[in-house]
Amino acid sequence: MEPAPPSRQSRRTGTRREHFLQCCWQNSEKNVVKPHLIQSWCLGKLTTTFLWQMEKLLGLYAQPYDPNRPLWCFDERPCQLIGDTLVPLPVEPGKPKRQDYQYERHGVCSVLLAVQPHTGLVFVQVRERRTALDYAEFMAALVAAHCPEGGQIVLVQDNLNTHTPAAFYQAFEPQDAYELMQRFEMHYTPKKASWLNMAEIQLSVLARQCLNRRIPSLLELAHEVHAWVRQRNLSPVPIRWQFTPEMARIKFQRSYPNLAKL
Repeated sequence: MEPAPPSRQSRRTGTRREHFLQCCWQNSEKNVVKPHLIQSWCLGKLTTTFLWQMEKLLGLYAQPYDPNRPLWCFDERPCQLIGDTLVPLPVEPGKPKRQDYQYERHGVCSVLLAVQPHTGLVFVQVRERRTALDYAEFMAALVAAHCPEGGQIVLVQDNLNTHTPAAFYQAFEPQDAYELMQRFEMHYTPKKASWLNMAEIQLSVLARQCLNRRIPSLLELAHEVHAWVRQRNLSPVPIRWQFTPEMARIKFQRSYPNLAKL
């Protein structure tokens, strides 16, 4: 005698139970502590100070290119010097270059980069450190290479403590420091707002196209970076910044006191 088929009620109960268990499992997965995963963010607290500093930069970015007052954005990043413990296997047909997973650390250096967003021109130096002296010498070299005669460089940078004309007075004689200071109109991003600095975009390109491999020495890294800069400046790519003050007021509407009341 064959057993009776399950009733509709029992089938519905079984389906609901399976759905309940699946939801419980999914929720438990969401609530599991995952110490190996890290999320980070770079947006500072949206105070009115943040807002006016942001809108000032966005207004600056919206201005047309002025050859007598070119806009440059500056930033820097550390870079590890890493070498191989074993000689990598060369590229073969159908096989990429193969390297041992072990490596040797040879210290850290700093890559200083400035980009002219309207034209895409890039100016880069590789240095052992990123001190006030390094910053001052980089800015002096930028002026010598790219500042128009009788003009100024409009400079956007983050608010690191070394990123001020005080560094010029540490590096040069007072008159030279004063004259160098006159060649810049400096603007600063708000705190925790590196996303407002267009130099970050160019640093990301440099990291993907040049720094995404093992380079063991400062000399070799400088050679590779300067080769990348030469190639990049042969066909410069302008940065087309899209974010405007009007868009910011929509995006961050709740942070604008008078807009939040509407």
